Amino acid sequence: MTGRASPAKAAVGDKPVFAYIASLPDAQRAIAQAVDDLAARTLPGLTRSIKWGMSYYGVGDGWCFCCGAFDDLVKLMFVNGVTLDPVPPVTPVAMGKATRGVELATLADLDERQVADWMRQIASRPGVGGRRA
Repeated sequence: MTGRASPAKAAVGDKPVFAYIASLPDAQRAIAQAVDDLAARTLPGLTRSIKWGMSYYGVGDGWCFCCGAFDDLVKLMFVNGVTLDPVPPVTPVAMGKATRGVELATLADLDERQVADWMRQIASRPGVGGRRA
C-alpha cells in the first residue's frame, strides 16, 4: 500500500466492502476485518460503502466513520470525531477539521471496547452525506 487510499471504485453495499478488505495485504486485512466485524456487532442497521478508496460505515442518515489501509497501518477515522468522549488521538490530513481517529499498526492496537464505544457515540449523531431536511 502507498500513503494514499486504494484505487477501489466507489460502490454501495456489503459486497464491495468485503472485496476491498479481501484485497488488502495480510496484516492490514486482519485489522480491517476486525474493525468491520466489530462495527457489525456494535451497530444495528449498519450500512457499508466504498468511497475515496476506503470502506465507509453508517447508520441512519449518513456516514459515521471510515477505515482504510495506508502503508503499514490501518486508519480508522470518525467523521465529527471531535464530538467523541474521549476524542480520538489522531487528526488526519485532508479529511476535515472535525475528523479524528486512530492508526492501527497491528491487530493488538485495536482497543475493541474503546472503538465500540466511539462507534456507538458517533452513530447517535447526524451522519455525513445523508438526506438534508
